[in-house]
Amino acid sequence: MGQTLSDVRQSGCRKPSGRVAERAGWAQAYLRPEAVWPLSRGEGVTVAVIGSGVEASAGTGALAGRLTLGPRLHGEGDAGRDCVGHGTFLASLIAGRRTADGGPSGIAPGAKVLSVAVTDDAGSTNADLLARGIRAAADGGARIAVVAAPIAEAAPALAEAVGYATAKGVLLVAPAGPDGQSVAAPVYPAGYPGVLAVAALGADGAPAERSASAAPEAPSSGAGGGTGGTGGRASRVDLVAPGEGLVAAGPGGGSFIASGPSYAAALVAGSAALVLGRSPSLTVDQLAERLRTTAYRPGTELPDQTVGWGTVDPVTAVAAGGPSGAGSAGAGTPSPPEPVVVPPPADPSARRLASALAGVGLGGAALVGLAAAAVRVGRNRAGRNRDGHRAE
Repeated sequence: MGQTLSDVRQSGCRKPSGRVAERAGWAQAYLRPEAVWPLSRGEGVTVAVIGSGVEASAGTGALAGRLTLGPRLHGEGDAGRDCVGHGTFLASLIAGRRTADGGPSGIAPGAKVLSVAVTDDAGSTNADLLARGIRAAADGGARIAVVAAPIAEAAPALAEAVGYATAKGVLLVAPAGPDGQSVAAPVYPAGYPGVLAVAALGADGAPAERSASAAPEAPSSGAGGGTGGTGGRASRVDLVAPGEGLVAAGPGGGSFIASGPSYAAALVAGSAALVLGRSPSLTVDQLAERLRTTAYRPGTELPDQTVGWGTVDPVTAVAAGGPSGAGSAGAGTPSPPEPVVVPPPADPSARRLASALAGVGLGGAALVGLAAAAVRVGRNRAGRNRDGHRAE
């Protein structure tokens, strides 16, 4: 899963986007986190983004006042430089707030972000860097950490770091496969027990398995587009989340579009931050179980090989327990969720979901361009039965 610096050397680091999204992307409409923002916006929760870094300018933009720059474990400087743009995009998906230029907000716009840089300028990393990054996130006070750069090799140091972080109360979330690349073996740390492994969904609600590109790009102005996707995987899958044609802020400003399971993992991490914002006493195991037991079920035997326990459902996950953590999921069936009124969208056009079929890869896929956007219509998530799942 090697990666070269040829693209970076030829074109330099990711340039700012001159385009700004006019409305939230389809993932926001699909998951509807705003329905529980009156209960939790993720305040008091720190989510670590372990990857290519998070552009420091985001600390005065979408992440204003909520970005902490941790160590850079490869190269010089701190974690406030993001040449590939991947970490900045992930952080925006997790905790970005709508800015003056109208860019989309993240899942948990009250959460804090801790940036830990563990890759070179092209997004490549190794087990030692990942292990050190996981430990740095745990020592830096994170309650949730997205390990954004999967690798193909298991390593004792990485397994030990996973155990270290879990023991310190950190929920690790990782993509079940690399962005933009098919693989025939598990990737790590998603392959380790105790890590929430996340795969991607397309805008049609089906698992996104096609090959895709590897770095966030500005939206294309063309009307056409290729049929990019989110890469293959062979790791265990615990949950799925939107991961195709996602829109968020990138390095230097403007809106970018990207696809891949790492972005789906970011949305799961943001959902976990919402849960902890309301139920801060949950343990790592309780938090992971809450996300699994409140997932939007696939209607097949669980866990399903393709989608695990189902699609992450931040509305039901937050509603399933009160501020003290009461009603949290344990080993059995969760308590019935407290009622949460989910209002219909104020503007019906918000259901029209712009999905640019493209993508990004990190830690194993070469950086290539992004296809143009295609408009799709997402599912209305309002129809649920009592336990938070779809009424059949």
